[in-house]
Amino acid sequence: MRIKDKNFFLQTALEGAPALLGKLICRKTDNGTTKLRITETECYMGEEDKACHASKGKTPRTSVLYSEGGVYYVYLIYGIHNLLNVVFGQEGVPQAVLIRCCEGHEGPGKLTRRLGITRNFNKSNALTSDELWLEDDGFLVEYETKPRVGIDYAGEYWRDIPWRFVLNQRYL
Repeated sequence: MRIKDKNFFLQTALEGAPALLGKLICRKTDNGTTKLRITETECYMGEEDKACHASKGKTPRTSVLYSEGGVYYVYLIYGIHNLLNVVFGQEGVPQAVLIRCCEGHEGPGKLTRRLGITRNFNKSNALTSDELWLEDDGFLVEYETKPRVGIDYAGEYWRDIPWRFVLNQRYL
């Protein structure tokens, strides 16, 4: 069932990251609808989080992070990969969850390439989009937490916080 409850997106990103595990990311194109189960997420929590893009404040690029939860933040990394994030929380408090992996698609860049997600989805609404949405089919999850990856620039403290959430493999 499509997630249409605005309150789901108003929780903090730290609550939203594990809540996204096991959900389906759904992408509709002219070729039909693809649904992939989310198996790994990563949380980014505001201006104080040195790994969060909002750590340098509000800019044209990061302004979407300051939106009320329920929109997508899609950005380009290394000049080649579009990465998909879901904004969570209250307006004015920048926080988001990176969807790192889905079943059968390891890595956030491979995932967005598979689904045809580009920066055109940046700022689109997860509640109302007919092209990209989330579903909850009741899949039960167990997960473990791990340090985030690829953020050495943020320093040891922010790198080592266990804000990466990984679905226990026995459930796949």
